[in-house]
Amino acid sequence: EVQLQASGGGLVQAGGSLRLSCTASGFTFDDYAISWFRQAPGKAREGVSCISMGHGRTFHKDFVKGRFTISSDNAKNTVYLQMNSLKPEDTARYYCAAEPTTSGCHVDPLGMDYWGKGTQVTVSS
Repeated sequence: EVQLQASGGGLVQAGGSLRLSCTASGFTFDDYAISWFRQAPGKAREGVSCISMGHGRTFHKDFVKGRFTISSDNAKNTVYLQMNSLKPEDTARYYCAAEPTTSGCHVDPLGMDYWGKGTQVTVSS
Protein backbone atom coordinates (compact mmCIF):
# COMPACT_ATOMS: atom_id res chain seq x y z
CA GLU A 1 0.00 0.00 0.00
CA VAL A 2 1.34 3.40 -1.01
CA GLN A 3 1.40 6.00 1.74
CA LEU A 4 2.62 9.57 1.95
CA GLN A 5 2.48 10.90 5.47
CA ALA A 6 2.94 14.64 5.92
CA SER A 7 3.65 16.10 9.33
CA GLY A 8 5.20 19.09 11.06
CA GLY A 9 2.56 21.73 10.52
CA GLY A 10 1.38 24.05 13.23
CA LEU A 11 0.77 27.61 14.34
CA VAL A 12 3.67 30.03 14.14
CA GLN A 13 4.12 33.78 14.23
CA ALA A 14 5.17 35.71 11.16
CA GLY A 15 8.92 35.51 10.72
CA GLY A 16 9.06 32.11 12.36
CA SER A 17 10.03 28.70 11.01
CA LEU A 18 8.58 25.25 10.60
CA ARG A 19 9.92 22.04 9.10
CA LEU A 20 7.50 19.78 7.31
CA SER A 21 8.22 16.10 6.76
CA CYS A 22 6.82 13.71 4.17
CA THR A 23 7.50 10.02 4.76
CA ALA A 24 6.79 7.66 1.89
CA SER A 25 6.23 3.93 1.71
CA GLY A 26 4.95 1.37 -0.78
CA PHE A 27 6.94 2.46 -3.84
CA THR A 28 10.54 2.71 -4.99
CA PHE A 29 11.65 6.05 -3.63
CA ASP A 30 14.49 6.61 -6.10
CA ASP A 31 12.11 6.34 -9.08
CA TYR A 32 10.02 9.25 -7.93
CA ALA A 33 10.10 12.95 -7.27
CA ILE A 34 8.34 14.40 -4.26
CA SER A 35 6.56 17.74 -4.48
CA TRP A 36 4.99 19.99 -1.91
CA PHE A 37 1.75 21.74 -2.75
CA ARG A 38 -0.41 24.03 -0.67
CA GLN A 39 -3.99 25.11 -0.69
CA ALA A 40 -5.49 28.00 1.23
CA PRO A 41 -9.24 28.30 1.80
CA GLY A 42 -10.99 29.55 -1.33
CA LYS A 43 -7.83 29.31 -3.43
CA ALA A 44 -6.52 26.85 -5.96
CA ARG A 45 -3.88 24.31 -5.02
CA GLU A 46 -0.42 25.58 -5.95
CA GLY A 47 2.95 23.93 -6.24
CA VAL A 48 5.68 25.06 -3.87
CA SER A 49 8.84 22.94 -4.20
CA CYS A 50 10.00 19.57 -5.44
CA ILE A 51 12.95 17.20 -5.33
CA SER A 52 13.85 14.21 -7.50
CA MET A 53 14.84 11.42 -5.14
CA GLY A 54 17.27 9.53 -7.32
CA HIS A 55 19.08 12.63 -8.61
CA GLY A 56 18.74 15.22 -5.88
CA ARG A 57 17.53 17.93 -8.23
CA THR A 58 15.36 20.55 -6.59
CA PHE A 59 13.02 23.31 -7.66
CA HIS A 60 11.35 26.10 -5.74
CA LYS A 61 8.67 28.47 -6.91
CA ASP A 62 9.74 32.11 -6.93
CA PHE A 63 7.47 33.08 -4.07
CA VAL A 64 9.37 30.78 -1.67
CA LYS A 65 12.91 31.08 -3.02
CA GLY A 66 15.32 32.15 -0.32
CA ARG A 67 12.82 31.19 2.41
CA PHE A 68 11.97 27.52 1.85
CA THR A 69 14.40 24.67 1.29
CA ILE A 70 13.50 21.15 0.21
CA SER A 71 15.76 18.23 1.10
CA SER A 72 15.61 14.50 1.54
CA ASP A 73 16.92 11.63 3.61
CA ASN A 74 16.68 8.71 1.21
CA ALA A 75 17.62 6.21 3.92
CA LYS A 76 14.46 7.25 5.76
CA ASN A 77 12.30 7.70 2.63
CA THR A 78 11.58 11.18 3.92
CA VAL A 79 11.48 14.60 2.30
CA TYR A 80 11.68 17.79 4.32
CA LEU A 81 10.49 21.31 3.63
CA GLN A 82 12.28 23.81 5.83
CA MET A 83 10.21 26.98 5.90
CA ASN A 84 11.82 30.14 7.27
CA SER A 85 10.67 33.75 7.40
CA LEU A 86 7.08 32.61 7.25
CA LYS A 87 4.42 35.09 6.22
CA PRO A 88 0.68 35.12 6.89
CA GLU A 89 0.13 34.43 3.19
CA ASP A 90 1.93 31.09 3.63
CA THR A 91 -1.06 29.92 5.66
CA ALA A 92 -2.47 26.84 3.92
CA ARG A 93 -2.79 23.11 4.11
CA TYR A 94 0.42 21.63 2.74
CA TYR A 95 0.39 18.37 0.83
CA CYS A 96 3.17 16.16 -0.42
CA ALA A 97 2.78 14.15 -3.61
CA ALA A 98 4.86 11.78 -5.71
CA GLU A 99 5.43 11.65 -9.48
CA PRO A 100 7.49 9.11 -11.42
CA THR A 101 10.64 10.61 -12.87
CA THR A 102 13.87 9.73 -14.63
CA SER A 103 15.60 13.02 -13.85
CA GLY A 104 13.96 16.21 -12.65
CA CYS A 105 10.75 17.19 -10.91
CA HIS A 106 7.74 19.32 -11.73
CA VAL A 107 5.31 20.89 -9.31
CA ASP A 108 2.41 20.02 -11.58
CA PRO A 109 -0.52 18.39 -9.78
CA LEU A 110 -1.56 16.62 -12.98
CA GLY A 111 1.64 14.59 -12.96
CA MET A 112 1.30 13.19 -9.46
CA ASP A 113 0.59 9.52 -8.88
CA TYR A 114 0.18 9.64 -5.12
CA TRP A 115 -0.95 12.24 -2.60
CA GLY A 116 -0.71 12.54 1.15
CA LYS A 117 -3.47 13.97 3.35
CA GLY A 118 -1.66 17.16 4.21
CA THR A 119 -0.67 19.13 7.26
CA GLN A 120 -1.98 22.55 8.29
CA VAL A 121 0.34 25.54 8.50
CA THR A 122 -1.03 28.71 10.07
CA VAL A 123 1.06 31.87 10.26
CA SER A 124 -0.24 34.63 12.49
CA SER A 125 0.58 38.30 11.91
